Amino acid sequence: MAQDLNIRYADKDLAEFKTLIEEKIVKANGHLALLKSSYMNDGNNGTDDTSPTFKAFEEGSQTMSKEANTQLAIRQEKFIRDLKNALMRIENKTYGVCRVTGKLINKERLKLVPHATLSIEAKNMQS
Repeated sequence: MAQDLNIRYADKDLAEFKTLIEEKIVKANGHLALLKSSYMNDGNNGTDDTSPTFKAFEEGSQTMSKEANTQLAIRQEKFIRDLKNALMRIENKTYGVCRVTGKLINKERLKLVPHATLSIEAKNMQS
């Protein structure tokens, strides 16, 4: 579908989205740092003074939680990359335009999923 180059969000809207996305990137980086520090620590989670039962449980679940944290960190890195790509689209003034229909993505959707590149209409076509 040919995209009408005049269809885009106003600069004022783009500035609003830019602020929102930058705040999300800061939070996401903080979350990523926490995830990384939790699976890179020495395994002592301060359970030395807790009950032996809890300590045994803690040791048994360390491998699983390390794996889970690694998966979460990978997802978080992808989320940050998606948000940074959204910032590039703001700079190019193509942000908020559905890559399938060429129509504007609903503002409420972008507030909830600021890195969205598909309108709900296009997303429904895919499922």
